[in-house]
Amino acid sequence: MPASYAYLGPEGTFTEVALRTLPETATRELVPYVSVQSALDAVRTGEAEAAFVPIENSVEGGITTTLDELVAGQPLMIYREVLLSITFALLVRPGTKLSDIKTVTAHPAAQPQVRNWIKAHLPDVAWESAASNADGARLVQEGRYDAAFAGEFAAERYGLEVLEADIHDAENAQTRFVLVGRPARPAAPTGADKTSVVLWQRDDHPGGLRDLLGEFATRGINLMLLQSRPTGAGIGNYCFCIDAEGHISDRRVADALMGLKRTCLQVRYLGSYPRAEVAPADVDALRPGTSDEAFVAAADWVARCQDGRF
Repeated sequence: MPASYAYLGPEGTFTEVALRTLPETATRELVPYVSVQSALDAVRTGEAEAAFVPIENSVEGGITTTLDELVAGQPLMIYREVLLSITFALLVRPGTKLSDIKTVTAHPAAQPQVRNWIKAHLPDVAWESAASNADGARLVQEGRYDAAFAGEFAAERYGLEVLEADIHDAENAQTRFVLVGRPARPAAPTGADKTSVVLWQRDDHPGGLRDLLGEFATRGINLMLLQSRPTGAGIGNYCFCIDAEGHISDRRVADALMGLKRTCLQVRYLGSYPRAEVAPADVDALRPGTSDEAFVAAADWVARCQDGRF
């Protein structure tokens, strides 16, 4: 029995398309799950080796369902990421015309990406959210809704027609997906990596977020995602989901994480993994004083000072 990867299903989602770009899927069983939560829980219980889920899109930012699942519960780690360009098709049952459409459905993350198109072409339509875009297509097939926004590739799978194609409000829209597994040693650094963490402040005070971000800034670490999420402990209580350039094995990143561990109430390490959008040769040069060599030289200087060897 091959090892399995869980993913946000059903069949025909953008998640499945992105997952199939990973070469190792040729030797894995790909199993669709009805929600991000159930896919990640399959990993936590050992039912699946890993789960592949959406985590961010270029229109609305972080996908809160996934972020919240990674923030809470038994810890998991991110091992890979994939970027996929996204355009939607309006899928309908055969014979349906635009004027026939009174209800549409799709995943909630799709709505901000087609909002203007709906306003221009279907201003009076009623929107209902689905567990995924492909699940929306399935619901149209069953007659629950008149149309669904999904990938054009889902039409054949669900016996639907493409009424309109290439629908998007933002040019070059992309969604980022991550492969999530149980905690283990992170992959070796590639030179173009990303480290993800969740931070909880020890107390709420003026400049508290600035203090957290300063641990990255003083070490020349660029942030690629910063999103607050409620902790559930009351109004105004938030944790911070952060993606930072670099790998935990980089001295500057490890030093920043040590500083955060000292000052934060809690730090959850979500992994260090290769960045999808760049090759190692394309990474910008480090700021002066932030290379591993600079950290080693500084530590050596302190040791010599302690020994009286200036």
